[in-house]
Amino acid sequence: MTANNSDLPWDESSGAADPFSAAEQPGNSPRQDAPPLTAWGVVLCVSGTLIAAENAVVVTTILATPSLRAPVFLLLASLGLADLLAGVALIMHFLFLFCLEPSDWSELVTSGLLVTSLTASLCSLMGVALDRYLSLSHALTYGSGQSRRRAALLLLLVWLGACFMGAGPAMGWHCLDKPDSCSVARPLTRTYLSLLCGGFLVVVLVTLQLYAGICRVARRHAHAIATQRHFLPSHQSYASKHGSGRGFSRLVVVLSVFVGCWMPFSLWGLLGDASSPPLYTYATLVPAAGSSLLNPLLYSLRNKDIRKVLLHACCPRRHHSHATHMHHPVDV
Repeated sequence: MTANNSDLPWDESSGAADPFSAAEQPGNSPRQDAPPLTAWGVVLCVSGTLIAAENAVVVTTILATPSLRAPVFLLLASLGLADLLAGVALIMHFLFLFCLEPSDWSELVTSGLLVTSLTASLCSLMGVALDRYLSLSHALTYGSGQSRRRAALLLLLVWLGACFMGAGPAMGWHCLDKPDSCSVARPLTRTYLSLLCGGFLVVVLVTLQLYAGICRVARRHAHAIATQRHFLPSHQSYASKHGSGRGFSRLVVVLSVFVGCWMPFSLWGLLGDASSPPLYTYATLVPAAGSSLLNPLLYSLRNKDIRKVLLHACCPRRHHSHATHMHHPVDV
């Protein structure tokens, strides 16, 4: 998925056009010689490798640990797998662009894989928010067999939908033979990208609503506990005395990163067209892809059980006693 550029080829010195484009002009035959490696290519390869390695650690940790089978860990494994595929897509794009002979086929494959990974990643984030909401509002039944089956069904729907959307470019939803129908992200058509970004916006808004519901439920719980304990002074809230302010600050950070990564590209995909400056497309697409690098830090690696498993794997003697007393947190 690249920024559309129907006027000029990429000029590395000026940065005025498309550094992702596999061909100098839409519809031209593939280049016979790969371009020389550039600083942008190095950044592309390194970032893809970091994303793939980071998320591979998360996915391997969850799948290899029998105690990590609560619904939240299934969702985190899905999120890690989606972000892992995003890293693989960036590496593949680097290889096709700088090492192998670029072609229409390679552009369709990398675009489809990137669409699949980003869609699955965003929907998995919505699933994590839904899991947090259910863990608070249905705390007594959370973690039961029914909850795990519900989480597995949700993930099945997420990945079926992501694969369906990702198959669009290969199934004909591309503009390689019709440059006039291109969107801001070549080779996706404007209609296809509008549907994709419209869906992204819906998922973002639903996720924000779920987090708003989480805040409401948590506030009710805190108030109920404070009332039962007669521990609600007029000059100081129960939440502030018990560190909920710190939890709220973390939530603000998570939501800020989430909105900052996904909202720009979702809006730009709807508002931009093929004649829009490619720089704007990269300014919005890079944060969306960069979310795959931040997600493990904000979600998986912040979980105490996952950290315990990783520490035990690195220092088995030091953390042996702690590993035998693992819990199953419902919050991440």
